[in-house]
Amino acid sequence: MREWVVKRRERTRHLIELGGLVVKAGLVDLTDDDRATLYGALLTLADRLRGEERGNALALWKRKGSRAFESEQAGDTTLTRIEAKGR
Repeated sequence: MREWVVKRRERTRHLIELGGLVVKAGLVDLTDDDRATLYGALLTLADRLRGEERGNALALWKRKGSRAFESEQAGDTTLTRIEAKGR
């Protein structure tokens, strides 16, 4: 298979996985699938990561995400649903 085809498929898979995280977090439902709102929220996250609180934000978000993934793998979706609701 040609290298450009492989790279395109890898990129496509990556984008689909990232979109899946947006859905998994409940953001699509919480924003009524409003793309401008979702984009604005993501831009706000990016601004925060450019600021002084970058390290703290990354640590907090990684911890929350890791716990949600672990909970999901264990078959308990309660944590994922609670975190998606922002509690």
